[in-house]
Amino acid sequence: MSVTKRLVLIPICLLAISAFAQQPSSTSAVKTVEVKASVTEAEVGQQVKLTVVAKDAAGNIVNEQPASFFAGPFDIAAADDTGIVRLFGPGEVTAGALFANKTSGFTTFTVKPASIKTVEIKSITTPLVAGSTVHLEATVRIGNGDPRTGVSISWTSDQPSIATVDAGGLVTGIAPGKATIKAVAGAVSGATTVTIIKSNLRGLTIEQSVAAARTGDVVHFTAKGTPTNEFTARWSVTGTGATIYPDGAFVAEQPGTYVINASSGNITATASIIVAPRNADRALEVVGRAQFKDFQGAEEWIIGNYAYYSTISDQFLVYDISDPAHPKLTDTVKVEARLVNDIMTTADGKILVISREGASNRKNGIAFYDTSDPAHPKLISEYTATVTGGVHSAFVDSHYVYLTDDATGSLRVIDFADVKNPKEVARWQTENPDASTIRTKEGEEVVGRYLHDLYVKDGLAYLAYWHDGLVILDVGAGLKGGSPEHPKLVSQFRFNHNELYGNGWLAGTHSVFRDRNYLFIGDEVLPSFFDILSHRRIPVRGICHVLDISDISHPRKVAEYPVPEGGAHNIWVEDGIMYMGYYSAGGRVVDVSGELRGDLYRQGREIGKVWTGDPEGYRTNLPFTWGAQPHKGLIYFNDINSGLWVVKLGAKIDKGSTTAPGQ
Repeated sequence: MSVTKRLVLIPICLLAISAFAQQPSSTSAVKTVEVKASVTEAEVGQQVKLTVVAKDAAGNIVNEQPASFFAGPFDIAAADDTGIVRLFGPGEVTAGALFANKTSGFTTFTVKPASIKTVEIKSITTPLVAGSTVHLEATVRIGNGDPRTGVSISWTSDQPSIATVDAGGLVTGIAPGKATIKAVAGAVSGATTVTIIKSNLRGLTIEQSVAAARTGDVVHFTAKGTPTNEFTARWSVTGTGATIYPDGAFVAEQPGTYVINASSGNITATASIIVAPRNADRALEVVGRAQFKDFQGAEEWIIGNYAYYSTISDQFLVYDISDPAHPKLTDTVKVEARLVNDIMTTADGKILVISREGASNRKNGIAFYDTSDPAHPKLISEYTATVTGGVHSAFVDSHYVYLTDDATGSLRVIDFADVKNPKEVARWQTENPDASTIRTKEGEEVVGRYLHDLYVKDGLAYLAYWHDGLVILDVGAGLKGGSPEHPKLVSQFRFNHNELYGNGWLAGTHSVFRDRNYLFIGDEVLPSFFDILSHRRIPVRGICHVLDISDISHPRKVAEYPVPEGGAHNIWVEDGIMYMGYYSAGGRVVDVSGELRGDLYRQGREIGKVWTGDPEGYRTNLPFTWGAQPHKGLIYFNDINSGLWVVKLGAKIDKGSTTAPGQ
C-alpha cells in the first residue's frame, strides 16, 4: 500500500507511518472535532459519508476543512478526500478527519458480511449402500469467493423414500435409486445427487498401514468388503485426542490406544492402533549474534559467507558470517527509503535486489547492486517507472524480479537481463469486485486489493494476496501456457480472515513457501491501528496454514500450525523441517516430515524454539522474530527488535523411547 499522510497505521510489513509525525504545524483555531457517519451499520460494497464539525476553544464552529480523512483497518475501508468511505470487507471501521494542527476526531460503525452468493456441496463419488450413512459437506461463499461459516443451512431430499438427510447434512440410504440432496442458505442453494444401491455386503474388515505410530503420523485405514467393495464406509474413532477423516486417514494429537470403527449399514469392523509420543524435541544453541537497538530490522538473505539484512529505516546491513559465532558488520548501505523491506540475490550471488517504500522523493521501486565484492555492494541501477508508489516484496528468479506494486495491488515482472536497463515485461492482478480507485490529497490510490508477498519455484508463482488469499500462476511450468512475460492463472484458495480473527485486526494472507506438494501459508494479524516506530509492544495473532497441492488446480487445506502465544510471519522449509519467525513467539523449528494433517502444534511436531527477546533491543525484552533461513548447518533467525541470531540445531533430547511399539 502506498504511503499516505492519513492516520492509517498499517502492519509492520506495510510501512506504518504516523500521520501525526508528518502533518505540518498550524495556527488553526480548531480544538475539537466531531465526526458522524451517515449510518451506524453498513454492508460490504456500500459507501458511507462522513460529516465533520470543527469547533474552537469557546465551542464556536470553525469554518475550516480537514487536511485529510482516514478510515481503517485499511484492508476493509478507505476514505477519499471528500470524506466518502468505501467498504470492501466486514468488521468494525474507525473513520475520521485530521486537521492541519493535528487535531482529529473519529467515529466507528459496523460493516456486515457480504450476502451469500453460492452454496457448494462436496459430492460423494461412490454409491451409498442402503442402510448406511454419509455426511455431506457444504461450503457457503460470499460474492468475492470467501467462505462463510455459522450460516444456517436447510437440507432436503427430493426422494426421501430413497435417501433422507437430517439437519446436519447426514444422508441415510433407504432403498436403491437416486436422490437429489439440496442445501439452502438464505436465498441461495446448492444440490448434489446420491446413488443408493442394494447392499450385497456380508462382511467387513479393516486394513491399516501400520499397527503403531507417533503423534502427528498419518495412518491410512482401508475398509474391505465381502464379497463386494461397492460401498462407502463411515469412520469413527473412540478416545479423545485423535481424528479419523472420511477417507480413512487417522492422526493423533495425544499418545494412547485408539479404537477405529468402519461401518456400512448394520455391518461394522473394528481395529486398534497404539500411538506413542512424537518426542521431536532437539536442543537449540545460540552460537552467534549481530545485535542492534537504535532501529528495527526487516528481511534477511544469507548466501556464501555473507548475510544481507534490510531494515525499517533508510539502510541495509552487510555482515561477514565466515565465523558464525562472531558476525562482522562490513558495510551499512544508505538507501532513499523509509523501509528497505525485501532483500535477495541471484542464485550465483552476483546481483543483489532490494525493495523500497516511503522514499521522500516518491521514487520507490527496486534497486540492483553489484556484489562482486560481497562485503560492499555497489549500486548498479534502479527501476521505478511503474512501481514508484512502493514495492513491499520482491522475489528474484533467474533474470526476473517478481514484485508487489503497493499503489495498485498488482504483480509486476521486471526483466533485468540487461541489469543497467531493467524493464517491466508483465503485470497481473486479481479482479476483485470490491477493489476501486479513490482520490486523496496524495493522488489516486487503489484500495480493496493488496498483494503482500510472493514465492517462485519451478515455473510457478505463489502469491500471498491478502484478502484474495493464495493465487497460483503459471510463469513457465507448462500448465497453462504461462511465462514470465505472460502469467496465467492456475488456481486460487480463499480464506475468511474476519471469521478467523474477528473485528479489530488487520488480517490477511501474508507469506507462502512450497515444499514437496505442500504450501505453507502464514497469516499476518496485527491491530487495526498502531505506530510501528513506537518502542511499545505490538500485539499479534495469526496461524500457519498447510495446503495440499498435489492437485494444483484444486488446493485444499489439510493442516495448520497455530502457536497461541504468537503470530505467524515468514517461513522456510527444507528437508522436512520448517523454520519460522513467529513474531512474539520467537523463532520456531517444526517437524513437517511425512504426510501432514490436523493441528501440528498439538501433535507435538515442534522441535524447538528460540526466545529472541533482548534487554538491549529496540523493544526491551520483546521478541519479534521476522523469519529464518537455514544455511551451512545453522539457522539464521532475524528479529525486528534485536537483530540476527545464529542458532545450531543439536541432538534429540532424550525423553525415553521415541519409537512406537512395532516400528
